[in-house]
Amino acid sequence: MEMLREFWVIVLGAVAGLVWLVRLEARGLSNEREIKRLWTQRKEDMDAAKEAREQTNLMLHEIREDVKAILRGKP
Repeated sequence: MEMLREFWVIVLGAVAGLVWLVRLEARGLSNEREIKRLWTQRKEDMDAAKEAREQTNLMLHEIREDVKAILRGKP
């Protein structure tokens, strides 16, 4: 008990340090989950943009073909 009275500040500091490390680890894990979620969202956004470009290119191709047909005199 006497030893505890002498070193209570050190013990308290060690406990506070452990609590800080646990909170830091929890924050790190939370950030890791958020980063994974953002990468998934980015992939979905990239796939959606690719699909939109393909649809736009298809529509432009059809418009070009219609313009060519009109210019040839074949409506």
